[in-house]
Parts: sequence; structure tokens; C-alpha cells
Amino acid sequence: MRLNIKIFAVLCLLTPTMMTSVTCAATDEFDYTNFIITESGDEDLTTKEVSLNQGAEPATVSNFDIAGIMLGMPFEDVETLFFKTKGLYTPRAKDSIVYSIQKEWKYNLDYECREQGIVAPAELEQCINSLARNRGLLYASELHLIRENTGETIVVYFTSNADDNVVWRVVYNNDVNEIEGAHEKFTDQQEKKILAFWQGVLDKYGVPNSGTDKWISTNNSYDPMMTAYYGSLDLVDMGRYTSDLAKGIQSARENFPAKPYAF
Repeated sequence: MRLNIKIFAVLCLLTPTMMTSVTCAATDEFDYTNFIITESGDEDLTTKEVSLNQGAEPATVSNFDIAGIMLGMPFEDVETLFFKTKGLYTPRAKDSIVYSIQKEWKYNLDYECREQGIVAPAELEQCINSLARNRGLLYASELHLIRENTGETIVVYFTSNADDNVVWRVVYNNDVNEIEGAHEKFTDQQEKKILAFWQGVLDKYGVPNSGTDKWISTNNSYDPMMTAYYGSLDLVDMGRYTSDLAKGIQSARENFPAKPYAF
């Protein structure tokens, strides 16, 4: 669930090592305006079996780029590329950066805040977001880019800070799959756009080495892969994404602030 949030006064300020007690009140200087907080871990991804075409060789998909964005690039590098330099793509006007808290960590922070007697929904949300920010658990999970004159869009997905906040997925879309009407001229125009798009894809990445639409590094679907659709490219590293989720779940379990039981 995505929640629009504003700048809040922090009720509790904790350092990363202070996992079970609140020590002081402070002000959260992070500007949440025009950002969104989401719960990660629910991406609609599949891990279908993949295989190389007969006679094909593995592709160096980890070296592929979409508009200069490669798998494994740190968020700071991508941010510099599109916020501090002028290119074909620019951040979308609103909510260009999406910030996330991994679900398991959000549950931990919810428990901590409730243990301090914070139960009102607005105050609870404020406490969770502030603690997540101060502990480095709030991270840039998505960057939304647009090319205004063509309507092309790119969404870049990043791992959490547990895995260095790097690119694990890049999704590109254009309008070749859209058609204005049923008239022959519109069908003809769409076919020409599709042809131009596919020719550009082949020129840049070479012929798919798995089926007619996939470039794969190995036959392991958790390794880097790119899939082309009509008007869309999906560059993804499922292995990195899965590893990041596992790290988040494990660390949240290890750091759950249970009471100091003695028996």
C-alpha cells in the first residue's frame, strides 16, 4: 500500500545500534514532500524456465544498458545521471523517487513504536517513518523517468540498503502497442513503429538467444535476463532481488526488539 506523507516532527530518534529503547525527541530533517513510502517484497515476478536457442551462446546481459542504466548501478550514480545532467530522459514531475521500507522491518518498527505507547494511526506512521529514516531502513526503491517529446518511460528498481541500494530491474515502455483506431492507416502506422522499435532493439542487443524475445546469461532464471515485448524492455536480475529480500527478512528477525525475557 502506498501512502502519501508529509514532513513530520520525529517523536523518537534512535541510532542504528539502539534497537530497543527510545532516548530523546528530535526533529526529522528529511523532506518527505512529493515522495511515497511503499512496502516492498510484492513484485509480480515469475521465474519461468529459460533455455538457450540451439547454437546460441550466453549473452553478457549484465553489460546491457537501457538509456545508460545498467544492472548493479548504485542509486547515487543513476540519480546523478538524470537529476544533475541534462539528457533525453528527465524525472517525472511528481513522485519521481519512491521510497520503501521492507515489510518485515516495518513490522519491527511498528512493534517498537507501540511499545512506547504510540497507538494513534497518524503518530504511529510518523514514528515508523522517522525510525526507518534514521536507521537507514528507508531507501530509494524506484526512480520514474520520462522522455516528454515521445512519451517513453523508464522505471528503475533498486535493492534495499542491505544490498547497497543498486539497480536490480529496469523497465522501458513506449507507445508502439497503442493504436488510434481500426482503420487500415492506423494499423499500417503501428506496424511501422513496431518494425522500427524491433530493428533498434536488434541493432543494440543482437538477436535474442532464448526463444524470440529473451537474452539470457545462463539457463538459470535467477541470473541477469532481458525480455522484449511490443514496445517494452524488461532488464532484470532476479538473483539480486531475491538475495536482497532474504537479507532483509533475516536481519529483521535477528533485530526484532523483543522484551529481555529472563527465566
